[in-house]
Amino acid sequence: MRRARKLRPPGARAARLAAAVPSAALAAAFLAAPLPAPAIDGETPGASQASAGNDYPQHLGPTRDGRVSGEGIAAAWPAAGPAELWRRAVGEGFAGPAVSDGKLVLFHRVDDREVVEAFDATSGERLWSTGYPTSYRDDFGFDEGPRAVPTIAGGRVFTFGAQGVLQALDLATGERLWTIDTHERFAVPKGFFGAASAPLVAGGRVMVNVGGSGAGVGGGRSSGGPGGGPGGAEGGSATTKGAMAEGSGGAGVAGAGIVAFDAATGEVLWSATDHGASYSTGVMTTLGGRTAALFFTREGLVEIDPADGSVRADFRWRSRSAASVNAATPLVIDERVFLSASYNTGAVLLARGADGFTPVWSSDDVLSNHYATSVRHRGYLYGYHGRQEYSPSLRAVELATGAVAWSIDRFGGGSILVAGDTLLILREGGELVLAEASPAAFTPIARARILAGTVRAYPAVAGGILYARNERELVAVRLSPSSLPPPD
Repeated sequence: MRRARKLRPPGARAARLAAAVPSAALAAAFLAAPLPAPAIDGETPGASQASAGNDYPQHLGPTRDGRVSGEGIAAAWPAAGPAELWRRAVGEGFAGPAVSDGKLVLFHRVDDREVVEAFDATSGERLWSTGYPTSYRDDFGFDEGPRAVPTIAGGRVFTFGAQGVLQALDLATGERLWTIDTHERFAVPKGFFGAASAPLVAGGRVMVNVGGSGAGVGGGRSSGGPGGGPGGAEGGSATTKGAMAEGSGGAGVAGAGIVAFDAATGEVLWSATDHGASYSTGVMTTLGGRTAALFFTREGLVEIDPADGSVRADFRWRSRSAASVNAATPLVIDERVFLSASYNTGAVLLARGADGFTPVWSSDDVLSNHYATSVRHRGYLYGYHGRQEYSPSLRAVELATGAVAWSIDRFGGGSILVAGDTLLILREGGELVLAEASPAAFTPIARARILAGTVRAYPAVAGGILYARNERELVAVRLSPSSLPPPD
């Protein structure tokens, strides 16, 4: 396997960064300055602002790669920060919000129930609420709420709870359409932190890295309606059929690592692989002119034909340590796929050829994502390098070579999105940072604390409004130019 291009010595890189304007030291000073209190906006924007072609219907946005529309986002903020539209108390959870059709959908835990709630995205008014009992307990003392962001598609809301309960709700009313306890049906072990893979919905199918055995694979329907309660070798390729729904004529094989369900009924359509569940989220893409579903499972990357569950190619990429996770979502750029993980695993850029995936470069010294997925912009990746608990660095990395353009050491954990030419960084302490998406230097533009720490959930951005949550509150702040003071 080819390794990444050798990096410059730390001293030389530090000298180059010091010459940048602003320098790494100035950037650090900017971020260390006291934060102003957020402004309160007395004017509620119109409903069209939150829904006019700027939905955020799933994890990492419309294209599941952390890129959101830069339209309606100001180039700077007033001294008091972006205007706050509304704020409300919420339950536990690491699941970020999703926004569609003027509705914000939040999946959280209230007492001993996992609850899905819809709010008016512009006012914060509650529209409906649907829940079911949960007994999930985190073995490491972390938050015990849902981890996976809801997926909104085709007028339905799909959620995947910490104990593996998959359900479909009507977006307009909150009515439960169907539900299935995947952990019970497919004999799924608990894992370190429960289930966390946000459902991937495409072509009338709901695909999830369930991480179960072949037991329970079949064409049976799940319970539905309001009363229905939750009751490989590296670089190889494959053409094995997934286990098909009963009566479909497909060749069945053991394994329910990845399972597809009918979006309308919850019926099992196919299953594929015996891979355990990761904390990553699957993505839809096109490789070699063919539609494909990509999953970064516990074992590595898997390319699947979404129509029948055929495994077209795979690439093993995981830590040698059992006490490890794969969590970042794969990024697809043309015919290349970027994967990253921590725990002495590292990053790899893969090229998809006729014989499967081939490494272009790989390294554990470049951009090893722990939980947060990197974003890409104009040939560069921007993201976190290092374990979350050890205050990771923030970096810009050249996609083609793996060369580090700049690095801000001990930046601390958080999440990152890209809107136009701007990075939207939400740090774990609740600080929102606006910065240039440029490989020349880390250039922060504005910053404001919008939540108290600890913030682990991804935010959502829709219609120039950013929605973010911690373990107690959900807040909406306006990033649009209308939050700026009028010119003199």
